[in-house]
Order: sequence, then C-alpha cells, then structure tokens
Amino acid sequence: MDIEMPEVKGTEALRQIKAVYPKLNVLMQTVFEDDDLIFEAICNGASGYVLKNMPPTKLLEAISEAYSGGAPMSSIIAKKLLTLVKSRNDDAQKPESEKFHLTPRELDVLVLMVNGMSYKMIAAECGISFETVRYHIKNIYEKLHVVTMTEAVVKAIKNNLIK
Repeated sequence: MDIEMPEVKGTEALRQIKAVYPKLNVLMQTVFEDDDLIFEAICNGASGYVLKNMPPTKLLEAISEAYSGGAPMSSIIAKKLLTLVKSRNDDAQKPESEKFHLTPRELDVLVLMVNGMSYKMIAAECGISFETVRYHIKNIYEKLHVVTMTEAVVKAIKNNLIK
C-alpha cells in the first residue's frame, strides 16, 4: 500500500483495513521517508515499510518476507526507525519535569500551586513580584498544555512533576 492515495491517506486506509482484518500483512511501499509517516504506518499496523526506488528483486523478497510474517524495511527506513526508537527511549529516561521543559523556578511555582497558594502567596514565598508569578504561571500553562490552575495541579500530580 502507498502512503499517498487518491481518496484516503494510506496510513488511514491501513488502520481501517487492520480493524477489519487484523491478521492481514500489509507492506507499505512509498517514496516518503518522513519520520512521522513511518511511525504512523507502523503504529497503524504496517508489516513493513519499503521505498519505491528499491530494485524489483528486493521488492519481491520484501513481499515474500511480509507474507511470511516478517517485517521488511528499506535500510534507510530501518535506520530512521532505530533513531526514532532511541530518541523516544532517551525521552522516557528523563525525569517527567524535563519532558515538559519546566525551569527550576517554574517547578518551584508549580509546587506552591499544588500546595494551594494564591499568586500573592507565591510571590511572597519566592520573593518575586505578582507580575513575575503571573509570567511563570503563564509559561507553566503553555508547557503543560493547560488553561487553568486546577488543570496544572492535576497534571503535575498525575505526571509526578513535584516531590
């Protein structure tokens, strides 16, 4: 199956096919080397991912391998996939606070928010102005992808951002 198709994107068609026929092996053959498309195709159930510029004999081998339950990939795709997995693993090893890229000061403010302090109380506790607290909280909201203090507190607790 190709990524670029006339009616529906190949990765979406793949997802729909695998929902109905989960044991069907689908080999993606495309010109796209985009990391997101590779990852999406594999997450949607692709059995393999090869590029269209591969020699016909290699393509036949890939089809045979996919049919037999293997996971054929062009070497370029395999390298990209290994790099992608490694980077995701590196991210998984980071403390949760680093994943959200919170600064030490933002973490301090977040802890005080979790402890129920108001903006004024946080300013007094940290020895900073009310406006600086607002600035830090605005940044915290953006980094945590939330819009209220309650959401920030819940996300901080759920993701173990505070000690």
